[in-house]
Amino acid sequence: MTDRKTELAANLALVEERIASACAAAGRERAEVTLIVVTKTYPASDVRLLHELGVRHVAENRDQDAAPKAAACADLSLTWHFVGQLQTNKVRSVAGYADVVQSVDRLRLVSSLSAAAVRAEREIGCLIQVALDAGSGERGERGGVAPDGVGELAAALAAAPGLRLGGLMTVAPLAGPYAGRQQAAFERLMEFASRLRADHPAANMVSAGMSADLEDAVKAGATHVRVGTAVLGVRPRLG
Repeated sequence: MTDRKTELAANLALVEERIASACAAAGRERAEVTLIVVTKTYPASDVRLLHELGVRHVAENRDQDAAPKAAACADLSLTWHFVGQLQTNKVRSVAGYADVVQSVDRLRLVSSLSAAAVRAEREIGCLIQVALDAGSGERGERGGVAPDGVGELAAALAAAPGLRLGGLMTVAPLAGPYAGRQQAAFERLMEFASRLRADHPAANMVSAGMSADLEDAVKAGATHVRVGTAVLGVRPRLG
């Protein structure tokens, strides 16, 4: 193996061990949690190596980086997740490669994504990003809709052509009552997820947890964890 592939394999093994241990501690099956590797700022060559090592879910947060990378890896069997704040002027591009958009947080984005998905003749899975630091009617500092806006967005997504309501996503907040309390934040998200499934039983995906707090997310019940640094290394500074 190349030095980079050896490095990625070792890092993946450590992350896999962490997820497996967290599942065991929580009384969950390892198969209940899907690892999404966040490849932002890293090249398509790393995505190819990750695929060789068995990774099937990758995530990006900037369309200008993701679109060429997805095109360069179009021959691989990968599920591409878009996890960044999505501007409506980028929707048409994102709809061309993203299998899942995890950051839906406003009605205008639902209508734009729906139109783009229909145009591209694709079905896109959508997660509602919940901002646990946002008050009623506000958006979170890192994107996301306030908890009381989830129901309206869910109804819009469920009715939108070309889109499939998949569940909820959150990023552990840096401010507000859940700042520094990842476990409590993820448990709160699970409460919202349970309410969502009461109205939309198929919306059973809960994306939470990153390199530093994936154990908290698994313990709370997350179905997907988004891990970048722990697999790929410390990110280069963006100029």
